[in-house]
Amino acid sequence: MHLDHDPAAPPAEQIGFDEFLKVDIRIGTIVAAEVYEGARKPSYRLRIDFGPGVGEKKSVGQVAALYSPEELVGRQVAAVVNFPSRQIGKALSEALTLGFADEEGRVTLFSPDKPVPNGARLF
Repeated sequence: MHLDHDPAAPPAEQIGFDEFLKVDIRIGTIVAAEVYEGARKPSYRLRIDFGPGVGEKKSVGQVAALYSPEELVGRQVAAVVNFPSRQIGKALSEALTLGFADEEGRVTLFSPDKPVPNGARLF
């Protein structure tokens, strides 16, 4: 499956509400961010705290164009926490951090506009 980042693209194929509920999207706080040396695109290795139910997970985010590591630590972000772990180069990604591409293709992270508890689930 290819994701189309073009804002003019038509919506994806319809799914049922039960299928949507299978995707576990939670809020977590970034507790560590470091430059991912050797990545094909400028990226960071992230450690995100999703609270006691999920715990900490690692993620690789291609967000270096808009954020510094210092800006990321302490920031709440949304991520899918129930995908299988994925090897991205030499790094293991355990959560898919969510974002949207701007007009230039740079990723803007998706986060709540007010603080919520780590581990809060999207519904």
